[in-house]
Amino acid sequence: MNENLESTLDALSTIQITANPNNEPVTVLGFAEGMRCIGVGTDAAVFHSSETPEYAFKVYANEKREKIAVEAEVYKQLGDSPYFPTCYAATASVLIVSYEPGITFFDCILQGISIPKEAVEDVEKAREYVRSKGLNPRDIHLKNVLLQDGRAKIIDVSEYVLPGNDNRWEDLKRGYEDYYHLFEGRAVPFWMVETVRKWYNNRSEGFSYEDFANKVMRFFIKK
Repeated sequence: MNENLESTLDALSTIQITANPNNEPVTVLGFAEGMRCIGVGTDAAVFHSSETPEYAFKVYANEKREKIAVEAEVYKQLGDSPYFPTCYAATASVLIVSYEPGITFFDCILQGISIPKEAVEDVEKAREYVRSKGLNPRDIHLKNVLLQDGRAKIIDVSEYVLPGNDNRWEDLKRGYEDYYHLFEGRAVPFWMVETVRKWYNNRSEGFSYEDFANKVMRFFIKK
């Protein structure tokens, strides 16, 4: 491992990541010079350093560190693919992957940046590719798909070893096809997007896409 990577990992050791209940994003505590947090998920936060610009560092909460080896193995099975980052190494608390520029689908909605049909189709192709490798493409949502020059790249593969279909992507794709044209290119306030996200995460066992979509549309029309 080169000196810059070692220096970056030392700096990251001063930052504490704590998991939160109810599928809420982790809490990040601490500060490291030259380090920028570029993403926060429910298991980890991702950092980027100007000293090692080609890498991104996914730092897991203490309670979630057992997922590091699992995710590293998933990347190994996926191999070289245009749909996913490259994984270079894993430590006890950090996964080192290629830095991927771009903006998440989530932030596209917040900023009114159009998500082209080609990017949505890329996710479909990526899911087919994942299945061809004997894995299960779960947990694909707005915050872990990047828009890169009009195409898509998926940046979280940690659940691909789990069974079952969480239907997240299927529901998002249906929403894109049915309703996205109504607000494409228009910035949607953060609090509105967060409200919909929390409704979805707290959906009941008898969840119906149609009922949920109608609830969301009534919410948007009222506001």
